Amino acid sequence: MARHHTISSAPENMVWGYLDSALKPVARIASGDTVTLTSFPAGGKECLPPDASRVPADYMAALDSLQQSGGPHFITGPVFVEGAEPGDVLQVDILEARPTMDWGFVAILPLLGTLPDEFTDYETIHPTIDAAKGICTLPWGVEVPLDPFFGIMGVAPPPAWGRCGSPVPRAFGGNMDNKELKPGTTLYLPVFNEGALFFAGDGHGVQGDGEVCITALEMGIEGTFRLTVRKDMAVEFPFAETGTHLISIGLDEDLDDAAKQAVREMVRHVCLRSNLTRNEAYMLCSLAGDVRVTQLVDGNKGIHMMLPKALI
Repeated sequence: MARHHTISSAPENMVWGYLDSALKPVARIASGDTVTLTSFPAGGKECLPPDASRVPADYMAALDSLQQSGGPHFITGPVFVEGAEPGDVLQVDILEARPTMDWGFVAILPLLGTLPDEFTDYETIHPTIDAAKGICTLPWGVEVPLDPFFGIMGVAPPPAWGRCGSPVPRAFGGNMDNKELKPGTTLYLPVFNEGALFFAGDGHGVQGDGEVCITALEMGIEGTFRLTVRKDMAVEFPFAETGTHLISIGLDEDLDDAAKQAVREMVRHVCLRSNLTRNEAYMLCSLAGDVRVTQLVDGNKGIHMMLPKALI
């Protein structure tokens, strides 16, 4: 029978800015178990609101005790999933993502974002989050509906890659910043290490495709995942699906190459799930596949394609 596990927000259950296969697991679970974990907004003390009383004690403890290395993101894990071996697939059913703070932040930062040379009046704002109403309120009064998700979900990178900074998404997943990877979505990740070693963090309250200024609504987040080892399928790159759509993912420094990868991956998965030829799948993608810019700001840019499952 599947069990549920809760990983606390204590600093010893997190890292700040990297993923590494050499890290000791913070939990060991069976395939098919569920796990709830928490993470904090990316960034350091410079991103905190002026009113220090709004900063949760566990977040401040992480800021004070964790050593930052490689990137700005707080990431919980790794979670060791029994039975996972290199070459397997980790199925991540995203069950829940909810705010844990009444504020988040959005920032324009030096040398970052899509237009770094045009936006040099650097600024950080702290929208108010009303989880009950499902909105955030911007300082100028606009209310934006929340649509929370984890910007980072991934497995540990191959041991040969060593410690990987959190900003750049790669074959192991990581900082994909894909707003479609939210509750109700299933993510498939290739496994590179025994136990898969699952990580999640970088809470986002809402984000537009592109994430153009460098941040989403960065916020504290709690989420629940079902982690299942799949030995009956193979992926070399992250792939996802909802009840209605397949979602292919392309990541590359060049946006054109990221788009090519997303299309190539979708064609491959359509062929695996149907009797269509590669030509037929390619043409179907042209007719019904929506190619979207995931993000423009994470080193490896992101493209994802969404294709209705009803058509295959």
